Amino acid sequence: MTCPSCGSAVSEGARFCEECGTPLGTTAATAVPAAAPAAPPPPPPAGDPLRDAPISAPTRRPAAALPDPPPPPGRRPCAECGGEVGPDLYCTACGTKAPSERDHFEERPASWVAGVCDKAVSKNRNEDAMALLAGPEPGSRAVLVVLDGVSSSVDSDVASLAGARAARDVLRVPLPSGMGTPQSRDAAVAQVFAKAAAAANTAIVAVTDPDSPNPASATFTAAVLEGRRISWANIGDSRTYWIPDEGPAVQLSVDDSVAQAHMAAGVPREVAENGPQAHAITKWLGRDSEDLTPTVGSMEVEGPGWLLACSDGLWNYASDADDLAARVRGAGTSDPLELATALVDFANASGGQDNVTAALARVDHPVLGQNDQTPTPGGEPSDG
Repeated sequence: MTCPSCGSAVSEGARFCEECGTPLGTTAATAVPAAAPAAPPPPPPAGDPLRDAPISAPTRRPAAALPDPPPPPGRRPCAECGGEVGPDLYCTACGTKAPSERDHFEERPASWVAGVCDKAVSKNRNEDAMALLAGPEPGSRAVLVVLDGVSSSVDSDVASLAGARAARDVLRVPLPSGMGTPQSRDAAVAQVFAKAAAAANTAIVAVTDPDSPNPASATFTAAVLEGRRISWANIGDSRTYWIPDEGPAVQLSVDDSVAQAHMAAGVPREVAENGPQAHAITKWLGRDSEDLTPTVGSMEVEGPGWLLACSDGLWNYASDADDLAARVRGAGTSDPLELATALVDFANASGGQDNVTAALARVDHPVLGQNDQTPTPGGEPSDG
């Protein structure tokens, strides 16, 4: 008997070749050489659409992700006469110049969620921005993101819009539930909001001139409604409020500002928000930011009301949560776009000293089941 691998003589009944170590099975006669590896398949012929295809296909968007917002309806009619506005932004009927789409725009991703972003009567350009998402079922899931470009920096109007949309896309999928405990969920949600803020910052830096001595920067506030739970994150002095139909309203976010620092030290709100440098912010997004970590929190909704995210162009004229609630309730509407328009009109009628943004989600009957566990708030609501 011989080894089938090296040809050396082997004893009958041997299990291994003494020369090369090849396994021989129960008898030398049953030993079989290892099979040769299969030859790779030939490449697709030239011209085949699969020839240059990537090795792995792109992953699909999760089924639970919110859909893209509807495209803009097109150029608005003339505000003076209702006529057609031409490509040069002048009305073809009366000659009145219309504002650009960046100076005033609206978003309504669902019947129960809408927002208005306006340059205001006293500003030359709109450096506010917003980006909204919502599920079609009222009270299901909504995302409100508002950024306020800092007017002293270059190209903040471009940067704020890019940042808002980048953060919106991070928040498109449902927030995580963690490992099953309230503390774990809070930590997981905080991490997602941190990623949203980081994505907004990356988008801002990407459109910033690297040689600019005054780089673009912006504030950041984001609110996510999921059934009965509201989660929020904040950098700077844009704000998120919960305004119930009945009972006291709550300012959810906490400003990063000189005024907030004074209020924390015991200075009354009216004094702190009207003092020197009151609106100076201590945290922001942008190339020169030193801290991108947002302040986060969550609460459970007990009844119907409004979730509001806004820039300081609105709350400047009604900073206290109950004062702002009075404006909301006084508008006498349950339509979010009508209410957002009313709040922007109120700010402009009050002086319109700064760009103004109001984004709202209406909560009538929160969808039960997706967040019906009893949560522990990730951050205590604050009056300042």
